[in-house]
Amino acid sequence: MKVAVAQFAAGRDGAANMQACMTLIADAAASGAELVILPEVSMYFDPKRQDGLGPHGQSLDGPFATAIADAARAHGLAVIAGMLEAVPGSARDYNTVVVADRTGQRLGHYRKIHLYDAFGFRESDTYLPGPFDEPPVFDIGGLRVGVLTCYDLRFPEAFRWVVDAGADLVALPAAWIAGPGKETHWQTLLAARAIENTVYVAGAGQTGPVCCGRSAVVDPAGVTIAGAAEAPGCVLAEVSRDRIDAVRAINPSLANRRFSVIPADR
Repeated sequence: MKVAVAQFAAGRDGAANMQACMTLIADAAASGAELVILPEVSMYFDPKRQDGLGPHGQSLDGPFATAIADAARAHGLAVIAGMLEAVPGSARDYNTVVVADRTGQRLGHYRKIHLYDAFGFRESDTYLPGPFDEPPVFDIGGLRVGVLTCYDLRFPEAFRWVVDAGADLVALPAAWIAGPGKETHWQTLLAARAIENTVYVAGAGQTGPVCCGRSAVVDPAGVTIAGAAEAPGCVLAEVSRDRIDAVRAINPSLANRRFSVIPADR
C-alpha cells in the first residue's frame, strides 16, 4: 500500500484549513497514495488561545468530518485527519482523529488519550482526554492501521496497545511543537516505536512557525523510507506486510516479550 504523510500549518481560519486539507488530499491521490494522513487538529489550531479557551469543536457529523469523507470518496483513497470534537455540556473539546475509507465511509475515530501537559503547554485546559475504548485499529488497503496522536508518541505502551490489536502500521497525526531538541525527539521516537514493535510508523506533523514539520514514514527496522522537511506538502512511501514479516523473522522481539500492556483505570 502506498501511504502519504501530509503537512501544513493549521490556524484559526477553518475555511483556510479546510482548503489546505482538500489540496493535500488531492495531491496525495495524484501521487498514487491509497492512504493519506493529515496532521493533528487540522480543522482548527489556536495554540496561543487567541479565541479563548473554547469550546471550538464540531460533531463527528459536522462540516469538517463530512468534507474529509467526501474528499476520500471523490479521490478514491483513505484519509486520516485530526479535528476538534465538541463534547455536549463541556467547555472542553476532544482532540479527535477521524478515519474514512476510499468510499467515504467513516471507519471510526480516536480521541487523544495523553494530553500534552508538558514543555510549558497544558492541553488539559482546553481538551478532554479520550476514554479507553477498544484499540483504534482499522482495516485499510489490506493492512491493519492503528491510530494515535502526537504526545502519545512518548508513551511506548500506547503503541504496544494498538500493535497487540493487530496494527501493521501506526498512523500518528501530530502538531509537534518546535523547540530546543524537539525535532530530535520526534525523529528518535518515531524510529524507536517502529523498531520496538516491528511495525511501520507514519507521523504527519504540522509545519512552522509553531510546529516542526518533519513528517516521516519509518519502516519496521527503523529506516526512514519517506521524510519531509519544513515546507507544507506530502511525501509518499510504500508499505508491505512482506517487509514486516521479514523484519520479524530477524528480530522477533514481539514474540520474545515477557510483559503485557493493560490500560490504567483512570
